[in-house]
Parts: sequence; C-alpha cells; structure tokens
Amino acid sequence: MKPEQLYQSLKDFAEKIEIDVVEHNFKNAGINVKSGLCKVKGKKIFIINKHKSVRKKIEILSDCLREIPNEDIYVLPAVRDLLDKKG
Repeated sequence: MKPEQLYQSLKDFAEKIEIDVVEHNFKNAGINVKSGLCKVKGKKIFIINKHKSVRKKIEILSDCLREIPNEDIYVLPAVRDLLDKKG
C-alpha cells in the first residue's frame, strides 16, 4: 500500500472510532506545538502538523491509534499490521 493510501486508511479508521483528524499549519503558531490527541467539548480531535512528511504523519497517527482499544473494529490488514507493531 502506498504511504498516501495508508495515511488515508488510518484517518478513515480514526473516524470510525470517532476521532477527527485535522491538519494545521504550526509554523505560524508562535509557540512550540506538538501533534497529538485532545478533547474539545467532549469530541476527540487528533491535530497534526500539515508540514510533516506522509511517513511521519503515519508514524504519529498510528502511535496514537495503537493506544486505543480497537480489536472489535474491522480495519484493512495493512492498517491492522501497522497498529499491531510496537512503537
């Protein structure tokens, strides 16, 4: 699976477990900002720096999703393999 497809599949999986993935430009934030999961008004949002490479986005997002119980949810085999790997 191409990196772009894998990243999209990870975002699709996040959506299934009610996590919105949002990309933002952190360059103009004026403070040190890190990608990660947060909760706003009861809704889970994963914010990621849009200037990261696709491979880095895959690494960051999969590290987050790996921590959330997901055994009962169908995901593509390539995504499951990635989530089952230890970081």
